[in-house]
Amino acid sequence: MTKVTAKVKWVRIGPRKLARLVDLVRGKQALAAVTMLRFMPQKGARVLEKAIRSALANAKNNFKLEEESLIVSEAYVNKAVTMRRWQPRARGRIFPINKRTSHLTVCLGQPKAVQAEPKEAPAKAKAPAKRTTRKKKSAKEAKA
Repeated sequence: MTKVTAKVKWVRIGPRKLARLVDLVRGKQALAAVTMLRFMPQKGARVLEKAIRSALANAKNNFKLEEESLIVSEAYVNKAVTMRRWQPRARGRIFPINKRTSHLTVCLGQPKAVQAEPKEAPAKAKAPAKRTTRKKKSAKEAKA
């Protein structure tokens, strides 16, 4: 199976924000994922859409694959360098500001063919085990 990859490095957005969007498109058809991302308001949606479009162009031009048949087989976000800045606060204190960056990787592939072999029927469930403890007698049975 051919795997077509596109990477976007040093994206100036936090990895957790980008990972939320990546989870939405993983496993979907590539063109459907691009359409879905186009209507999302998040900044990361633009970055992810651009990465998927780049992977589609790689598949079309380098591997001669049809765009309609591709799915987002892998997509993940890695943490990159964090730029640390300081914000002055009252009474001589400072407040840290972490400007996080990310590396985004998108892999497109063709869906696995559905196998025509019938699956074996599952084994029958066992009957419940018999009780080994005796049932307590009621007051009426004890007198008789």
